[in-house]
Amino acid sequence: MIYIVPVEHGKPPVGDGPMMQICGWCPFISVARLERISNFRNKRPAMKQSRPALITARRVGAACLIGIACSAGIQAQTPGLAMPTLVLKQSVLQMPKSDTQEVRVLTASFKPGDKTVFHSHRSPVTVYVLEGQFSLDLEGRAPVVVSAGQAFVEPPNVKMTGYNKSATDALRVVIFYVSDVDTPFLDPVR
Repeated sequence: MIYIVPVEHGKPPVGDGPMMQICGWCPFISVARLERISNFRNKRPAMKQSRPALITARRVGAACLIGIACSAGIQAQTPGLAMPTLVLKQSVLQMPKSDTQEVRVLTASFKPGDKTVFHSHRSPVTVYVLEGQFSLDLEGRAPVVVSAGQAFVEPPNVKMTGYNKSATDALRVVIFYVSDVDTPFLDPVR
């Protein structure tokens, strides 16, 4: 059975087959009813549909579109409700596989012209830029520039150096690192 129902609506009423509802502005509509309304399974060409069926199908479609628009607006405008914004979603390899991992959240401030040591990480590192631009030279790969409000996943076991290449602006980053317990954050490369 197929249901498309937002959590706040609870369970749909039982009807003649799978049901769907986009938001509170749309009534629950069975898929079988939609098929009958739109003449979905009928072999007749669309031009021969009865006028009431076409009008009803259009009304149902319009109601669903209005419902989608309303639900998006309601979510974005609910006062006092903080909504997260996705900054980065990425699949990564070589995450720790032990039963227990250590999560570290670090901050770093770079003055104009500052850089990191030449290093690598044993697990992926996510860098989120609060202020400025973070330049990263990765061995064997193209250089990367990450601006304020953006994030980047540094791959594991790749030698790199991070820079604030600005001559005037400071750089502030937040760093997220998940590793096996007591694993060094970085391994300097000589």
